[in-house]
Amino acid sequence: MDFGFTTAAYVVAAVLFILSLGGLSGQESAKRAVWYGIVGMALAVFATLIGPGSGFWLLSVILIAGGGAIGFVVAKRVQMTEMPQLVAAMHSLVGLAAVFVGYNAHIELGRVLAMDETARASLHGFAKLLAHKTPVEIGILKVEVFLGVFIGAVTFTGSVIAYGKLAGKVTSVAQKLPGGHLLNAAAAGLSVICLIWYGNTGGFLPLFLMTLAALFIGYHLIMGIGGADMPVVVSMLNSYSGWAAAAIGFSLGNDLLIVVGALVGSSGAILSYIMCKAMNRSFVSVILGGFGGTSGPAMEVEGEQVAIDVDGVASALKEADSVVIVPGYGMAVAQAQQNVAELTRKLRAQGKEVRFAIHPVAGRLPGHMNVLLAEAKVPYDIVLEMDEINDDFPDTDVVIVIGSNDIVNPAAQDDPNSPIAGMPVLEVWKAKQVFVSKRGQGTGYSGIENPLFYKDNTRMYYGDAKQSIGDLLTKID
Repeated sequence: MDFGFTTAAYVVAAVLFILSLGGLSGQESAKRAVWYGIVGMALAVFATLIGPGSGFWLLSVILIAGGGAIGFVVAKRVQMTEMPQLVAAMHSLVGLAAVFVGYNAHIELGRVLAMDETARASLHGFAKLLAHKTPVEIGILKVEVFLGVFIGAVTFTGSVIAYGKLAGKVTSVAQKLPGGHLLNAAAAGLSVICLIWYGNTGGFLPLFLMTLAALFIGYHLIMGIGGADMPVVVSMLNSYSGWAAAAIGFSLGNDLLIVVGALVGSSGAILSYIMCKAMNRSFVSVILGGFGGTSGPAMEVEGEQVAIDVDGVASALKEADSVVIVPGYGMAVAQAQQNVAELTRKLRAQGKEVRFAIHPVAGRLPGHMNVLLAEAKVPYDIVLEMDEINDDFPDTDVVIVIGSNDIVNPAAQDDPNSPIAGMPVLEVWKAKQVFVSKRGQGTGYSGIENPLFYKDNTRMYYGDAKQSIGDLLTKID
């Protein structure tokens, strides 16, 4: 097939990917945006299969069909609560692919350079592209291969550890080996030395040593990040996977991979910045595993948590005119979003104002709560971001917090030694009454104590969120 067709198809696919990314910024346009992405990817795969350098069609079709089937099964089985770890797992595959492609390019480059001019004339595909490169271009290719493998290896092990932390298979507590940041710096320094070594010799050993160092950096960086920062980690790894894809594109001379990788990498980096801003954290501090954290003990929390039963919550809701619901990861774990949506419909039918307050880092994935509420058919116009609703809490009669901890924690404002000190939070304690739906008296995933639970206007509504809200539904006419 003519190269012009492939180029045109890549341009169309790139436009579809841009439209997809733009559409994902709003809940109303997200479904259409996903279809843009699906069509764009289908077009890109088709154009690649029939374009210049194509081959191994049967194997390619078998692998695409197999991967598609596995993806379909996984997507059907995964619960919304498992979506963050699924995303982390997908990022690890992108990183691993970058490593494999980099090593393949290294091997192919060595094979082509060992040929004479006659043998090179019969080459096709990627090998033909390598055969026509000048010494300067070959030097640039080595840097591209090296960076692709490095970013891919960091993304791979980092994503695997992130998956383990999100899935509860690895402790959510920040852990670093003795030597901490010095080990990371040493591994990074070794990688720089290997880059110079590889650029001069093109040998396998410096590439292999760098890969080991990069795998360690990915592992150690993410192990040193605590559970409270996992939403930023997921976003950051998304950015890494994009840059890894872009590096693959440079190595293969594939313009579409470069464009798509840059889109994913830059959007992930911007999202990571937004998430860090929402947590009042330095991006560098997060990726270095809490470098420059608090230096003193956290404030002691005084008082006791006062429980309330379903009748007490129902009575308060009947008397309330305005209600704000704050969902968190606990709602996702309990799969309570349908009951929450039904409670919302009942209260609105009684003429009460019901709104949802969404913190940028609620859940363990950016937009996690928005997706859950959209799945439960909660109207988009009553789902508000933190900046849109924070000033309304003093005029709110009842706030219901469902499975949230850090995002409603007043210690962020009151305790300079708190791990979340300075983090913008939903100021729910300013409402007239606050009910916290929670399984028990634990500190939750991040392990940070919350003074909100001990305030005079707060009552703890203990139990599984789905069951607790279900019981509440029977009391609301």
